[in-house]
This record gives sequence, C-alpha cells and structure tokens, in this order.
Amino acid sequence: MTDIAVIGAGAWGTALSIALSRKPANRIKLWAYEKEVIASIRERRENTLFLAGALLPENITATQSLEEAIDGVEIVLSVMPSHHARRVWTQMKPFLKPEMLLVSATKGIEIDSLLRMTQVIRQVLGDGVSPKLCALSGPTFAKEVAKGFPTAIAIASENSELSSWVQEVFSDTNFRVYRNDDLVGVELGGSVKNVIAIAAGVVEGIGYGHNTTAALITRGLTEMTRLVVACGGRAETMSGLAGMGDLVLTCTGGLSRNRTVGVELGHGRKLEEIIAGMHGMVAEGVFTTSAALQLARTVGVEMPITGQMYELLQRGKSPRDAIRDLMNRPLTQETALYRG
Repeated sequence: MTDIAVIGAGAWGTALSIALSRKPANRIKLWAYEKEVIASIRERRENTLFLAGALLPENITATQSLEEAIDGVEIVLSVMPSHHARRVWTQMKPFLKPEMLLVSATKGIEIDSLLRMTQVIRQVLGDGVSPKLCALSGPTFAKEVAKGFPTAIAIASENSELSSWVQEVFSDTNFRVYRNDDLVGVELGGSVKNVIAIAAGVVEGIGYGHNTTAALITRGLTEMTRLVVACGGRAETMSGLAGMGDLVLTCTGGLSRNRTVGVELGHGRKLEEIIAGMHGMVAEGVFTTSAALQLARTVGVEMPITGQMYELLQRGKSPRDAIRDLMNRPLTQETALYRG
C-alpha cells in the first residue's frame, strides 16, 4: 500500500486524488481548506464546489487537518494555488518527515521572490534540509482526468530514483507518467504557458481567427523556451508535455480557466469583474504574468507577449492595442527557440 496526502482540494487536486485512487494499492488523504468541501465529500462522495459530478472512491478520505492529512504518508502531493504555497508549506513543516517524497503539482511562480514552487519548498524547509522533491506538470484538464480520459503527464526530479518512484505509483492504464530530469524546464513551462493562454483567449474574444492563434502559440513557445534556457533549463523540454503539450491544450481548450479569462477580456470585461465571477476558481496566469515578466528582466531575456499581457491585466491596456503593439514590433529573423 502507498499512502498519499493530496494538499489542496480544488478541481485539480480532487481530480488527481480520483486518478490516484483508481489503483487499489493507493490510499489517499485529501486536505481541503474549505469546510463545505469536506462536508460535501463525506456526505455525497463529491466535491460539489470545485468538481461537481465526479465521484470520489472510498479509498479517498477528506480532512481539514494538515497534521491528519500528512501523518503516516509516504508521498505529499501539493496542489494549492501558487500564492498560497508558502503559507501552506510553512504550516505543514512541523508534520513532514525526511523520508517523505514531496511532489509539487502547482503551476506558478511566487510573485515576491520569483521562485519556482520546489524552490519555495526548499526555502520553507530551511538550510541543511535536503528534501526529496519532484514536480508534476503537463497537459491536463481536471474534468477529463477525473473521467479517466487517457492522459500523459511529466514528473521531473533531479533524482531519477524519485521520479521513477512517482512514475510507478501514479501511472495506470489511463494516466501515463513520463520521467524528466529538467526540473527548471518542467516547472517554468507549466507556469508561463498560463500567461500565453490568457493571450490566446484575448485573440478569441476579439474575434480573430486561427492564423492569429497559431502565431501566438508558436511565438509563445519561443518566449517560454527563452526563459527556461536563461534560468538553466533545457530547450528540448519545451517540445514535450510540460512545454508544447501543455501550451497547446491551455491555449485551445474550452476548459482552460486562463483562456476563459482572456476571452472575457477580449470581450471588453474588466479583470476584477471576471475574477469575481469565477466563484473561487483560480486562473494562475493572472498571478504568474507579473512574476514571469520580472524573472525575464532579472535574467535578461525579452518576453513581448508576457509584457503585453502585463499591460492588459495590470494597467488596463486595451486588448486590441496590446495585439497591435505586438504586431508592430521591429522586424526580426526567426531563429532558434531560445534566441528568436
């Protein structure tokens, strides 16, 4: 038996719990912040707030206690929003054991520190601690994972034994996990693609067509790759599941919250109004845009799409003006992904 704590019962955390519970050898403890989520799971075997209609098997137990969730588990899988990660990991710290494997499935960059999520975890745990760390990322919609649709995802770690362990525990006939040793690339790819997805939604909302979307995805992949390489990751990672795969899904799929935010912005709605109507759901790209742009400036790379999304989200620039300014940039030669 493998005991797993899933920390965060939003749509993605709930879907991962369901996917992992399909293996009889796994026992899942799902931690939720919201007491109504706990009540819903215990009474109806369903997370009606964040993933209505998906049945949670009996080998998933719900708790609002971090100590109870973590006690005795072998794997801690964190799925909280990025802006809550430091606080929740700080609260979990007293209950963690050195032998536990820590897996981050949060896609984001911390705004103040510009750290990736595994870097946040390392910093919270402190100097002298060498945690067993992995990051899970790839093209996944929570509803489809919960339904058991065939899905492929990447698990990244600097330690191949750890990624192999996760691959073995998490994989089944409908959830295929691939190993990757580029922790930087997998984490940044999963984060920055959300920014590009907002831009893709803007394109849709304005009413532009497939030409515009294809150009945006292609140049967005270039931006992602440029940042990954500058931060020490590998360009080829961006041609895989955590790069191109996740980018295409999030930019084109109707279930993407980030793309939906962009569509509404393209329709002329204000960001505050859009967020208020999401009923607690999080579009990570809204938070990641500022952090990604600051990180790009820190490492000296240009990210024009991200820059225009920042102007749109934070400074109220009109969607049409943002696209116009992208199209009127100085003409350049298309070169390698990490240089062009």
